[in-house]
Amino acid sequence: PSTSFFPSPSCSRSKSYFYFIALPALFKQELQDTEAEESSTVTLRCELSKPKAPVEWRKGDVTLYPGLKYEMRQQGCVAELVIYDLELEDS
Repeated sequence: PSTSFFPSPSCSRSKSYFYFIALPALFKQELQDTEAEESSTVTLRCELSKPKAPVEWRKGDVTLYPGLKYEMRQQGCVAELVIYDLELEDS
């Protein structure tokens, strides 16, 4: 903990602040290679060490967003990416 002092017109008051460093979420179960046929749907799944940790899905340098092609789900520590209407470019 650190202590800081803030001057005010009438007096100075001390306030204590506590800083917590959050541990990063780690993969408990990483993505597995999955095979699927063109035009079908596939679900990619991973498990994280922290529930509801923020997840960003990417294909290379491109961030994926929910829409007609992609659906992102997250429940507890499990995050899923559903890819609809698979094409060769989705590999």
